[in-house]
Amino acid sequence: MIKNLSGDYETVEYENQRFVMLYDNDEIEEYPTHWHNAVEVIIPLHNGFTVTAGGVDYHLNEKEIIIIPPGELHSMPAQEGRRIIFQCDNSIISDVPALEAIVPVFSEAFHITPTISKELYILSRKSILDIYSEYYSKSSLSDVRIYLCLIKMLTSVREYQLTQAADAFSGELGGRDDTRKFSMVMKYINQNYMYEIPLEKIASIAGYSKYHFSRIFKKYNNVSYIQYINSKRIKAAERLLIDPNLSVTEVAMRAGFASLTTFNRAFKKAKNCTPTEFKTLYKISDHT
Repeated sequence: MIKNLSGDYETVEYENQRFVMLYDNDEIEEYPTHWHNAVEVIIPLHNGFTVTAGGVDYHLNEKEIIIIPPGELHSMPAQEGRRIIFQCDNSIISDVPALEAIVPVFSEAFHITPTISKELYILSRKSILDIYSEYYSKSSLSDVRIYLCLIKMLTSVREYQLTQAADAFSGELGGRDDTRKFSMVMKYINQNYMYEIPLEKIASIAGYSKYHFSRIFKKYNNVSYIQYINSKRIKAAERLLIDPNLSVTEVAMRAGFASLTTFNRAFKKAKNCTPTEFKTLYKISDHT
């Protein structure tokens, strides 16, 4: 059940000062289109389950898993069955520089099945079951162990994605040196996204034409260069918007947007609300 929904925005209520929430859910209830700042993981235990995320329908068989990124619009029709719905505070992951490498997992929803990788599927299932056990334990360290399970799963997903990307463009990169160089370029982008980095400039730094770089970049990250940069800036803006002392204009500049108009348009497209509305929603949720 969605307890607090304002427009499309859901305020996730974590109980007892925890940073995680888990529902052992068997209700036949429709979940309307909504988004939140939490990472969400769903696994149906009895009967399949359909989730629409980012405009794509995902049909999960029993024990298959879907990871829904924070900020992604998603919905679920009323369905019979039992499923685990897990949510956790994304800031604990996104605000840790050491975990930057797994953030591309959140570029779109990710459906884990035995078909794509039996090893990843088995590990992910075990991670969710371990999270379930820890959630209902009385240990003071349960939330820490839950995040360790989640990070292990997300790391395995990212390793799978990178392996798939490496296989896809193995002929386009010249070998280990080129792969290392591309990784360094990604690190540069992640550290400097708030500044203007034209595609031509970053491609030149990498030593590729902009067309070749664009192709490799999309295979590596599952999104285009512009989408990736905008996503980084939107996430930075989300963190800045909760500061009551910063105006929307100042947030736009700090996050790397060239103009307030561009910021408003990009934010509205990503979040289905304006930066000002987001700021208001946060104030409301912070006082409920």
